[in-house]
Amino acid sequence: MAVKVSVVIPVYNPGEYVEDCIASLLRQSLPDVEYEAIFVNDGSTDATPARLDALAAEYPHMHVIHQEASGWSGKPRNAGIAAAQGEFVMFVDNDDWLGDEALERMYEYGVANKADVIVGKMAGKGRPVPLELFRENRPHATVDNAPLIDSLTPHKMFRKEFLDRNNLRFMEGRRRLEDHVFVAEAYLLASNVSVLSDYLCYYHIKREDASNAGFQRFDPVGYFKNLREALDVVERHTEPGPLRDKLYRRWLRNEMVERLRGRRLLNVDEDFRRELFAEIHSVVTERFGPGVAAGMNPQQQAVAALVVADRLADVEELARFEAQVRPTGRLKGLEWDGGVLRIAFTAEYQAGEAEDAAPLTFRSDEDGKDRLEALTALGIDIPVSLKSARVDLVVRERPTAAEFFQPVDCTPERQTADDGSFRLVLRAEASVDPLTAAKGVPLGDGIWDVVIRITASGWTKETRLGSVRGEAAESARRGTLGGEPRRLVLPYWTEGPGNLSLDVDHSTSKFDRDVREITPQDVTLDGGRITLPIRLEVAETEAVKVRFKSPLDGKAVEADATLAPGGNSAELSAALPAEGLAGRQVRIELGLPSAKRGEPRWTVLPVALDVAADGTAALTTTEAVNAAAKEAKAAAAAAAKAAKAEAARKAARKKRSLLRRVAGRVKRTLTK
Repeated sequence: MAVKVSVVIPVYNPGEYVEDCIASLLRQSLPDVEYEAIFVNDGSTDATPARLDALAAEYPHMHVIHQEASGWSGKPRNAGIAAAQGEFVMFVDNDDWLGDEALERMYEYGVANKADVIVGKMAGKGRPVPLELFRENRPHATVDNAPLIDSLTPHKMFRKEFLDRNNLRFMEGRRRLEDHVFVAEAYLLASNVSVLSDYLCYYHIKREDASNAGFQRFDPVGYFKNLREALDVVERHTEPGPLRDKLYRRWLRNEMVERLRGRRLLNVDEDFRRELFAEIHSVVTERFGPGVAAGMNPQQQAVAALVVADRLADVEELARFEAQVRPTGRLKGLEWDGGVLRIAFTAEYQAGEAEDAAPLTFRSDEDGKDRLEALTALGIDIPVSLKSARVDLVVRERPTAAEFFQPVDCTPERQTADDGSFRLVLRAEASVDPLTAAKGVPLGDGIWDVVIRITASGWTKETRLGSVRGEAAESARRGTLGGEPRRLVLPYWTEGPGNLSLDVDHSTSKFDRDVREITPQDVTLDGGRITLPIRLEVAETEAVKVRFKSPLDGKAVEADATLAPGGNSAELSAALPAEGLAGRQVRIELGLPSAKRGEPRWTVLPVALDVAADGTAALTTTEAVNAAAKEAKAAAAAAAKAAKAEAARKAARKKRSLLRRVAGRVKRTLTK
């Protein structure tokens, strides 16, 4: 059978980090005969070569090429392309990994859309990845109709025939931005590029030792020499005008202006800062016309103008101000509505140290243009566009950093002060449906953090939501059951910061803590049936389980129960079992369905039953029942210990008596 995809992995001393990559390749849904992995060992000096040789010996579709160290990823990637037998070539770094269905989905999407390049959705764990590009599927994307140019890493799938026909190969040797040159040219030559956004294909990982190649400090002279080569690619394939300016703008914004802003500039030493600024000034004045900077936001335009004017000191002053700008959010409301979590919140920017931070303020001039007062005070007189201000809400999977945009209704609100200045507050409501929140499919089991991302006044920054919240949000927080099979989705506040996260299918013990608020006064015990409130939202009656378990001997009796809608809490109701409880003290445990377990997940409730010998039940607390059981166990242990001691004493007396009798017989025998 023909190979559909060849995965090329350049390898240099990854150590244990290669294991996640290997595991993800072995988990691919594409049949083994339809894909191959080509590990190109670029002179590794650790144990990796032997590990890869063993892998190739065990799996026929895993291959290894050994070569002398070249110093960078270009040469090993080219060796992989040359060896590839697949219809498509996919590039993966040795410390990253793939989603289990990535190869199959990307291949099928590329074939269906006759694409030369397929870009799969990425998640960054400690590394930046494009966000806007993956808002939606883009079957026919170009550098003009989509933000493709924001994604220039090589972690994509390319048609092998397309690469060979255009002699597309990576520049070799120890250098920077060889992937920018390769990918930019591929975009500009491709007959079609397809962007797959409804499945998370690629996990881009920052190693804990921060030794990924891209995180090493660079030489500004060499770096910007290599950057000019990427600009040369754009110049070869475009005409002067808006499209070329748009593409150039990506490098001006990401590789130059953003390096000169806020903490990113201030955290490097002054010598490096001056060298960096000099090289950026050289590129900007040599290669970019005024149309390149014109499409950026006002703050970026201000930095670019200061670069052209060769005013490093002013760039540093602006960076000191921007370093104090931070996004803030206030949670105003939280409620379930037909299985959908409605999250009401406000968001705005503040500036200043954390304890002294104050909202940013603006003024409108006679022409109706808005200006940020702090920038005006710095002598930067540029208008800011507030009409396009928005806030996004994403849910982010904690272990993988996979994130998904949720629907948000946002209304910018100007709050004017007596002196004529005003704040810009974004008032918003987001809707999170756990059954469709992951791009149309349910959220996976685990912890999902709620993050807001504010785009306004020239900044796009994110923050967690919930640490500042109103009483309505605090009192409304409760979980719900959803999906088939049913599972719990529970909003909760994280320890310490108190931010909002979602626990999907009992991935934390937060639900156990929620039920601790129940007291015997909340419980009704009538006619052999027990009823009590549970802090859950249910749209209709749900079938659950309860069990009555003795903490003394561990014996339990299960019973069917229901959760019915009831105000701020669901009403748990169960009939007491006719047998098995008489003369016992038992805890009450609630068994909620758990899809990942395939059986109920039990939570001990704080209320318990004391059942008399005639079956009459009285309410008590779990604490009291546990204490009584502990006391009874202690008493039983003490009695057993005393009995053992008494038995030992009896045995000792018996032994002494026996010895006396034997001694007497011996004495009588000797005196005869």
